[in-house]
Amino acid sequence: MPPDHNRVIAEARRVLSGNRQRGVSDWGGRRYDFVCPSPRTYPFQWFWDSAFHAIALLHVDPELAKQEIRCLMQGAQPDGFIPHMILWEKGTHEEALREVQPIWLADPFFTATIQPPVVARAVQRIYDVTHDADFVREVLPPIRRFFRWLKAVRDPDDDALVALIQPDESGLDASPKYDALMGIAPESTEETLPQLQRSMQRLYDAYVPYRSEPARIPALDVFTWEDVMVNAIYADGLRCLAKLTAVAGDPGREAEEFSARAERVRHALETKCWDEDAGVFWDLAGWAEKPARTLTFTCLFPLILEDLDPRKAKRLVDEHLLNEKEFWLPYPIPSVAASERAFDPGWRAKTTWRGPTWMNVNWYLYWGLRAHGRGDIASHIVERSIAMIERSGIREFYDPRTGEGEGARDFGWTTLVLDLIAAERNTG
Repeated sequence: MPPDHNRVIAEARRVLSGNRQRGVSDWGGRRYDFVCPSPRTYPFQWFWDSAFHAIALLHVDPELAKQEIRCLMQGAQPDGFIPHMILWEKGTHEEALREVQPIWLADPFFTATIQPPVVARAVQRIYDVTHDADFVREVLPPIRRFFRWLKAVRDPDDDALVALIQPDESGLDASPKYDALMGIAPESTEETLPQLQRSMQRLYDAYVPYRSEPARIPALDVFTWEDVMVNAIYADGLRCLAKLTAVAGDPGREAEEFSARAERVRHALETKCWDEDAGVFWDLAGWAEKPARTLTFTCLFPLILEDLDPRKAKRLVDEHLLNEKEFWLPYPIPSVAASERAFDPGWRAKTTWRGPTWMNVNWYLYWGLRAHGRGDIASHIVERSIAMIERSGIREFYDPRTGEGEGARDFGWTTLVLDLIAAERNTG
């Protein structure tokens, strides 16, 4: 029996409505109105989650999609920095705050760390649907400043690739690709989470003397990491900024600047991260830029770039994505290849990104596959994504072998399935 699209759509809309948080914060009496990832588990506002929520909300009410970005932009700082978490109601959610500790705060109400810059893609999608140039002009200045902050503060060697200073900045907190640098055993066991927590505390302790000088932290080389997924999203965001700058009516030289930077990031990924023998892209660890040879979905992520070398794109898909010993499992796309020792599809380690399938990954790679002429594979991923949700509901992630839901319930960005269903209907 084919999956019931209408049932899945109704569930996604229910979650987007039920996860909405509204009120007035103790943070300067600011009003907030956003969709949280999960009311019980993740009640705060996360940077890339809100960008994904905005895209899903386009299929509910475009005005709510705009509101999601507006609320997020209240966290933008004068120097361009935008935090990965805004803690609108700390006192109301003390238990949830303990669960996400340790976090590094720059202010009582927001963190000192970043997340992947999905926001430019989200604003581009909002404009594509609404053609609201006034909205673009409203939110573009802080986003533009953030992308310039990334270049100034997180690209200390000026190689075009931005660097992370701790694992959660990628959003992939416990991914096994970080294990060696974080001192975690490669097998996913019950000891993985305690090991991660101790290692994170080690990072925070090392950074304490530099809280007021964030630009100096990458040079410490405690955890300096050029992440393929983050930089692919960064390159895509720069392309979006070039288009949005033109929409806003700004001088053409700024659009040219962002376009040129996007090209430089894509070129750096292809020249510094591509492994011709393995046919994948590796993250680069430390100032020595040692390839992190752990096969995770991020090795495939430059597929989201339309101008990726077609030969490389073909190898990523044919040799790895469609490899049944790696990523082509019954419910793709697993966050870690099944061939890796750390592969943990059943969530044994109780830490994230060590095997299960996530909807935001499927969403990004769906569009990448379509851009590279592999629409049949993209459609199959949508079919299996819908089947997961129909089986287990709107969950944080899913077992790629069975489709069983795991992690938080009613998880916000899994509602990206609304965008995938709409895209498939438009191509049918």
